[in-house]
Amino acid sequence: MAFHEIRFPASLSFGSLGGPERRTEVVTLANGHEERNTPWAQARRRYDAGLGLRSLDDVEVLIAFFEARQAMLHGFRWKDWADHKTCRASQAVSALDQSMGNGDGATSAFQLIKSYTSGAWASTRVITKPVAGTLRVAIAGVEVQEGPDWQVDGTSGLLNFTTPPAVGAEITAGFEFDVPVRFDTDLIQVSVASFQAGDVPKVPVIEVRA
Repeated sequence: MAFHEIRFPASLSFGSLGGPERRTEVVTLANGHEERNTPWAQARRRYDAGLGLRSLDDVEVLIAFFEARQAMLHGFRWKDWADHKTCRASQAVSALDQSMGNGDGATSAFQLIKSYTSGAWASTRVITKPVAGTLRVAIAGVEVQEGPDWQVDGTSGLLNFTTPPAVGAEITAGFEFDVPVRFDTDLIQVSVASFQAGDVPKVPVIEVRA
């Protein structure tokens, strides 16, 4: 079991069906009230890659990718077209998109995250697979440069500063990111006749904790 740092062809993931899934345990009491709890701190995403297939050439690419990953054995990167960057879909990434925390004068490593806010409530998602070349970082509102000021581990999403940010300085960042996933099946069934008639195969993909 390993994780392959390769992205599922973006042209095939475009048009796929999927999104976040949460697990909520609901217990209905005798008086009709409910108690709700969740064992998951973060959502887990599921997709169906089959809906992105448009030709038999696409099927060939899918099968080659599936075989190279040995089906469910090895993980890979997935572009979620509905949620793949820290800003709004219509905007360009900026160094001020998301707050990563505040400096304390000693800490030099910060985990990349994305926050989802609705009203007074927010949920924080850990990002482990930033897209190379898209990350922009600022300290106290001033953009700093990759190399002399910071480096990022593209396999874990850990941002490392050359010099620890000063006490109280807000660290912000913007970037595009992939979802770490694996195939959720050991079998792909394709009928050439039915595919040409518009019946595409199901190719389930599920997020992994990486």
